[in-house]
Amino acid sequence: MITNFFIPELNNHDVRELWFQQDGATCHTARATIDLLKDTFGDRLISRFGPVNWPPRSCDLTPLDYFLWGYVKSLVYEDKPQTLDHLEDNIRRVIADIRPQMLEKVIENWTSRLDYIRASRGSHMPEIIFKM
Repeated sequence: MITNFFIPELNNHDVRELWFQQDGATCHTARATIDLLKDTFGDRLISRFGPVNWPPRSCDLTPLDYFLWGYVKSLVYEDKPQTLDHLEDNIRRVIADIRPQMLEKVIENWTSRLDYIRASRGSHMPEIIFKM
């Protein structure tokens, strides 16, 4: 996927300032994968075995993990799609329907999470809940 889709798609954009972050799953951190991503992103790669280590408690700090995937999944499967086309249509519709105001709230929450982590010097975040 990285070689056949992701990298060619990146070639259509200015990525000199773009950072790439991925989790520490084994398939994501294979030497060939990390080398390919280092060639593309240089020091702007956040990953296990990358130039910048995957941060502790990152699922609490990554809006895709603490918000987007669950939100999208709940709406995508609401009508129990039975075909791949139906599933793909639902995914496209749900993503397209996300409003800028919702993303602003996500960023506000993300900022508060970062502030909490900074102030607590990396401790757990037991009280942080996503607020809509």
